[in-house]
Amino acid sequence: MDITKLYKEFFDSEKSAGIILVVCTILSITIVNSPLQVAYLDFWHTKLGSHDLAHWINDGLMTIFFLLIGLELEREIYKGELSNVKNAMLPIFAAIGGMVVPAGIYLAMNHGTVYQDGAGIPMATDIAFALGILALLGSRVPVSLKIFLTALAVIDDLGAIIVIAIFYSKGISLLNLGIALVLFSGLVFLNYRKVFILWPYLIGGFAMWYFMLNSGVHATITGVLLAFAIPFGKNDEHSPSYHLQHLLHKPVAFGILPLFALANTAIIITPGWHESMSATGNLGIIIGLFLGKPVGIALFSFLAVVLGFCTLPSDFKWRHLIGTGFLGGIGFTMSVFITLLAYNDTEVINLSKMAILIASLLAGITGFIWLRVTLKKEK
Repeated sequence: MDITKLYKEFFDSEKSAGIILVVCTILSITIVNSPLQVAYLDFWHTKLGSHDLAHWINDGLMTIFFLLIGLELEREIYKGELSNVKNAMLPIFAAIGGMVVPAGIYLAMNHGTVYQDGAGIPMATDIAFALGILALLGSRVPVSLKIFLTALAVIDDLGAIIVIAIFYSKGISLLNLGIALVLFSGLVFLNYRKVFILWPYLIGGFAMWYFMLNSGVHATITGVLLAFAIPFGKNDEHSPSYHLQHLLHKPVAFGILPLFALANTAIIITPGWHESMSATGNLGIIIGLFLGKPVGIALFSFLAVVLGFCTLPSDFKWRHLIGTGFLGGIGFTMSVFITLLAYNDTEVINLSKMAILIASLLAGITGFIWLRVTLKKEK
């Protein structure tokens, strides 16, 4: 199976990003539970124009993160795992199962309650953390497993983006949305006319982001739309998509995601917090990510193979898929992001973040041990 230089770069940067995210999360939690708590929280709420610093990170810089996700998805569709329909079916079915089952578990536990809007929280997979843990297993990991997890996580994030666009957009301004879509159409036309100069797309993308920001649809959606408007070409150094993806890897991995973690994982640990984890909203997150994800991924993958839509790669076993399913339960970045959109209550947000961290930690440790044991036996 051929892996391009760009894929290797993507995998390596995500591996490093996972380690940095862990450090930033621990640092953020430590500071916010120290005498510096008030100063730390006030810093992220510093006003910069019409919004505070945290808002610019979540609605501005995270758009660039979604742009990178979109570019990676575009590469997968044109040249990667998703370019072959038969090969694409396995991660597609797995991703669907990994979204539907956790969301179903959450809704079954929280329908009609104040936590109902959080159904999207356990649906997401954090690419950086998942690939970072997989990288710890070294060369014993089959190539097909790495590619499957990458494709699964990218499709999963696309699903989360669609959920955000449909369920977490408020007060739609048809005028601003219309202008944003007109700009998007213009960029698609440039692509159609084979305009391979990058700057018109970036300028048009910034304008599209501005109007999307004021439309009521979450501005980060712009990143994915822009990614698919940028020409892919032959996936070489002359391709605007390739060039931009190459440029964004390190700024996103070592700048944007760490900033997001520092600004949004400031979890205040209050007395009796562990008792609050028994609330249905928090339990829904923990059970959805830790159990719902691997069950959904394994079940839908099994159905896809049994129904003949796809086959398992030759070096990829069912036991590998179960371990990968647990790694899919590491929600973190996207789960925290959706939490901020789902709730307005500070306490609910804080406890939801705690549940995400607990579930992600359990899923990550379980997935690592599972794969380490099974891969060691095979070796």
